[in-house]
Amino acid sequence: MDSPFLLDQIPALRVGTRLSEQLAEALVVSIRDGQMATGQRMPTESALVQRFGVSRTVVREALSRLKTMGLIESRQGSGAFVTNSPQSAVDKLVLTPDGSVTAVIQMVEMRRALEAESAALAATRRTAADIKSIKEKIAALERAVANGGDGVAEDVAFHTAIATAANNPFLLATLAYLNQFFRDATRVTRANESTRTDFAQQVRDEHAQIVKTIEAGDAAAARMAGAMHMVNAAQRIARADTKFWAQQGVRLADRLRAELGTPQTTSKKAGHKG
Repeated sequence: MDSPFLLDQIPALRVGTRLSEQLAEALVVSIRDGQMATGQRMPTESALVQRFGVSRTVVREALSRLKTMGLIESRQGSGAFVTNSPQSAVDKLVLTPDGSVTAVIQMVEMRRALEAESAALAATRRTAADIKSIKEKIAALERAVANGGDGVAEDVAFHTAIATAANNPFLLATLAYLNQFFRDATRVTRANESTRTDFAQQVRDEHAQIVKTIEAGDAAAARMAGAMHMVNAAQRIARADTKFWAQQGVRLADRLRAELGTPQTTSKKAGHKG
């Protein structure tokens, strides 16, 4: 099952598009077209780096996307292996966020629905092991930020732990696919939030409230906490320094705030610890 893979069958990456996205797409096509069969070991990181002239970070991001799509899995000491073929489900759901402010706002809108329901379900179905995992992810996020990191991967892992506690395989699979796009939006929102201490504190408070309501088993409060976390994310975008966001982004976020909630009340409650 570990037959060699001809890297030269994958076309060179283009200039002007995010390299990790291009590499992930190329690998998906190779799996879909049968160049890599289920059970076959993936090329090593070193081989991919050498073939495409990219960094290990680019390769790891691309492989991470394939993992979230359920196409490959890592086996300790053996590398990554193809586990599935991207058939109709992946082919039909084609999302191409362009990294614009509009795309970020749209990701926030999508996450509002998913995060709210994930939290509500987690509150009614969580186990002691789930609560432990969620708290561990929060601790990992705090450590990453304290050590100077952006906390993006840890933030995504925290919300994934909540979805896992919801114990709904369809919800988890949907989030696993969408996380490749949510990660980019999270990178933008967290970069904005890191520019102000009050923003950063609001995020910590919101995360704590989500954990508290899930642990308490209060589905209604957990749903509200999950939804308001996303509403507040939109508010923070609207309140960002003009040097960070273009004016168009502020207008989009203002519109989203009006649609999702009552910004003045929420802002005052969330921002009292600045």
